[in-house]
Amino acid sequence: MTSATIQRPPLRHRPRLMRELLNTPERALDELATYGPVCALGSGPLRMAIIGSPALVRELLLLPNDRFRYDVPLSPFPTVVGKASMLASDGPDHHRRRSAVAGSLSRRNLERWIPMIVERTDATVDAVLAASTSPAEAGDGIVDLYPAGRWLVLDIVVRALFGAHLIDRLDEIDELQRSGHDFLTSPLWRQRSLMPSGRRARALAHRDRAAFDALIDEAIGVARSSDDPDPPDVLARLVQERALDDAEIRDQVKTLIGAGYDTTASTLAWTLWEATLRPGLWTELRAEADRHLGVAGDADEAVLAGLAQAGATVREALRLHPASGIAVRTTAVDLTIGGHPIRRGTLAVWSPYLAGRDPATWSEPTRFDPSRFLAADGDTEPDFESSEQVRRAAAHEAWLPFGRGARMCVGFALAQMELTLIVARIAQRLDLVPTAPLPPEPRGLVVSAPATGAPMYVRPRAV
Repeated sequence: MTSATIQRPPLRHRPRLMRELLNTPERALDELATYGPVCALGSGPLRMAIIGSPALVRELLLLPNDRFRYDVPLSPFPTVVGKASMLASDGPDHHRRRSAVAGSLSRRNLERWIPMIVERTDATVDAVLAASTSPAEAGDGIVDLYPAGRWLVLDIVVRALFGAHLIDRLDEIDELQRSGHDFLTSPLWRQRSLMPSGRRARALAHRDRAAFDALIDEAIGVARSSDDPDPPDVLARLVQERALDDAEIRDQVKTLIGAGYDTTASTLAWTLWEATLRPGLWTELRAEADRHLGVAGDADEAVLAGLAQAGATVREALRLHPASGIAVRTTAVDLTIGGHPIRRGTLAVWSPYLAGRDPATWSEPTRFDPSRFLAADGDTEPDFESSEQVRRAAAHEAWLPFGRGARMCVGFALAQMELTLIVARIAQRLDLVPTAPLPPEPRGLVVSAPATGAPMYVRPRAV
């Protein structure tokens, strides 16, 4: 096979593109995509190959794990979640840590959390309605649903990870997570800066991580003393299985909170923006929720399966607004991706953002259209036989917000499940009117969140 040339941007544009890519990457990615399906940028420890073509991203992600290293230079994850995190692990350690966590996130366990997710969504909706009519809000009815969503997702994640043990310490957990969130959303140059602000940010992240370690150790002790043979929470299952030591359990739990908290909350905010801006969609979501959830919000796996429109809406939001615009792995050997040679030691930067907006795959790629993920009968599992279904099958293969292969996000099923239930229940209970005609710009490196949050006019559902 003839090697394909990897294009580089003109020299005069490279410093700017590097700054943008390592700050809020989406704008740089749009420009870098014009140089081909693989684009080179940077040098030395930041020598990059940026890959945005869906087919080439899949080719990269489905290569064996031993082709890469995950102790990526300058990675922020060890600072925030620890060096034993599966995100920073290679080889047998990664397999063992990921397998232990995946077992605790089985389908059976996920389904046990469905009623809890709806119940906690109702509690958050009640709080949002109280805030929308509070005198402190001057009666304008505007509530920023991004922080409300972050609190809701944290509540759900803590209950799933720890059961009821740490519910009364949500405020403390939220505060301990804040420095890590601020660190992960800051530009790379600030994360690694030797200036006082950079050193202070790292010190705060280390301090709060140590405090959270102590809190998790307490929860591990409680789990170890429990005689429940079938605990519903992840931590107790990890303790019972004894595949990981306590330090590894701590880092996996922090990883699950970090990966399942900010990312899911950001996706919820993007989904609310897009769903309320698309004419008629909020009404469709409400009608579907009425059919399946009912007034009381009684939910189980059958109800979840019936929320096809809500599920498709979440998938479309993830296509346009993946939790992060880029993900990185270091090549451990020389590779060839789509005929493009990539040297050992290169940062292979793959982009779910570009894959989700590839014009060769998606018609009108910047248009929000959940029907892309619905078959003609409303089923989310098309048979892929007609020409339309073939197109949908290609789109399914290009949908990569959680990655693919052995390093696919271990919590993807939980994230999709909770987002689908939350969006359906909010649509059923609230009238939302966005405060702007377009979604805001993204902000953040590791987590891509709406820069101005999700302020909306909030009213209880009109009868």
